[in-house]
Formats: sequence, structure tokens, C-alpha cells
Amino acid sequence: LILLLNCLDWLWRDRTDYFSAGNLTIYYSPRQRKSEDFRGPDFFVVLGVEQKPRKSWVLWDEGGRYPNIIIELLSESTAATDRGLKRQIYQDIFRTPDYFWFDPETLEFEGFHLVDGQYVALLPNDQGWRWSQQLGLYVGVSDRTLRFFTPEGQLVPTPEEVADTEQQRSEKLAAKLRELGVNPDEV
Repeated sequence: LILLLNCLDWLWRDRTDYFSAGNLTIYYSPRQRKSEDFRGPDFFVVLGVEQKPRKSWVLWDEGGRYPNIIIELLSESTAATDRGLKRQIYQDIFRTPDYFWFDPETLEFEGFHLVDGQYVALLPNDQGWRWSQQLGLYVGVSDRTLRFFTPEGQLVPTPEEVADTEQQRSEKLAAKLRELGVNPDEV
């Protein structure tokens, strides 16, 4: 979950019109009571809202905005609920356009898009990734981990991966300069 949050926040670092969270409670009681009607998705994104810290997502404080995308990580104890009750709530009450689930143990991965009020399974591309219309990104498995991919098929990196790539590039450039007889420290 932290990986997904870090990657999305890095990719959208210039945006201020979304809220992303992991393991944060969503309160959605029609009677505006935090003691009833709440869920805690593993990962969700709400688009078109102010990007500010929140301790929970309280629907009546957020103009009735539900998440645009939800991702649940399956485990032995949560899989039945994630595939059943939560899917039904996200479809019928939240009307969340994109819903995905992923089991890090078995690598089971499914995605759904809301069409005419019903979730329709998203067909995987050749890599097994599924398109999130809401994010404008693919969601897929890479090295047994759920990741985002650009429309062009590039892995959305973490800030650390970007730094590592830049470091390697810098080292290659310095080596090439030395090969050409130029001291990179003097350039």
C-alpha cells in the first residue's frame, strides 16, 4: 500500500486535486453518524478534491464524494468479504468506478469497472495488467507486487527508484567522460 501511495504521489507530484490514502476509514452514514456505516479500504483515491491531510474520509464533510478507485489486498481472513460484501457496497452504495483486488500470496488479481451500475470484469492486456480509467494508468503485477504502469507500459517508479536510476546514469556518464580523458569533477 505504501508503495502504491508513494508511486502515485511521485507521478502526480504537481497535482493538488486528489486525495489518496491507505487503511483510512470512510464514513458514509446517511444519518451522518460515525458509529454506523463505515469501511476501511486498503487503498483509495478520490479525484477532484483538495489535497490536504485527513484522519478519515467523512462523506458529509467532503460534499458526498466517494472514492474513484479502491484497491483491496486479499488475505485469508478478508478475501471473502473483499470479493463479496465490500464489492457489493463499493458497487451499489459508493458507486466507485474502478475496483481492484490483489492477493500478495497467490497473486490473484482482478479489476472491475462500473457500467450501468454493475461491476464488469476488466480484461487484462498481454502483460496481465488492467486499465484504470479513473487513474489513466494500468494496474498490474510486477515482481509479485502490485504496481502502476503508464499508458505506454512504463513502470511508475518510486522516488527511490528514480534516485537509483539517476545515480546509475550519473556514474555511467562520469565513466564515459573519464574514458574520453575528461575529469567529470571538473565539468
